[in-house]
Amino acid sequence: QNSPYALSNIEARSPAMQLLLGQVRDVAQNAKSTVLLQGETGTGKEFLARVIHCNSPRATGPFVGVNCTAIPKELFESELFGYERGAFTGAHQRKRGLLEKAEGGTLFLDEIGDLDPAMQAKLLRVLQERTFRRVGGTDDFRLMTATNRDLKKEVSRGTFREDLYFRLNVVAFELPPLRVRTEDIQPLCMQALLRFGKEFGKQVVDIEPEAQELLQRYNYPGNI
Repeated sequence: QNSPYALSNIEARSPAMQLLLGQVRDVAQNAKSTVLLQGETGTGKEFLARVIHCNSPRATGPFVGVNCTAIPKELFESELFGYERGAFTGAHQRKRGLLEKAEGGTLFLDEIGDLDPAMQAKLLRVLQERTFRRVGGTDDFRLMTATNRDLKKEVSRGTFREDLYFRLNVVAFELPPLRVRTEDIQPLCMQALLRFGKEFGKQVVDIEPEAQELLQRYNYPGNI
């Protein structure tokens, strides 16, 4: 209950976030559902993925998060599936893939909308067959993905596979930008104030009304 990801510790004042957290509570208990998180950069998609994980029956399992844009396309397959020692030149020892590392927990793929078409096909195969070839273990993990792109538009443009989109879009959440949920600005600011006050040894415990008004009026292009 002391975890920052415990639903009981998350304060949301805006109706949009209260509704979202209510839906998250229900989805978290369904340990198999694939979840797609959509929203602008900085709206808290990875945070929400961790909330779902930590309030689910998988909470004691690992949370394996990876940014899809950080993996070169020529290495994606070995990163996803892993490989055995001697599988190719330079493979001096067995490497556990992301799927195996997420065993019993959650695999979170961020920036899924930027995934290369060839990598999309490999991921689709995993979702279709719900299995992959490796030594030992099972395919027991929940997949969560996130993107700041409009995947429907990407599908219509031909840059994202439609069949993969439907596989990922089992349960979808749209995280609203901070500028449309201004009720949440003050609790977020107080949370930051306490955190950085402790970090820098400052005894700042409140925000002056004039500063609060300025914070409420700001557009927050970077969101949280």
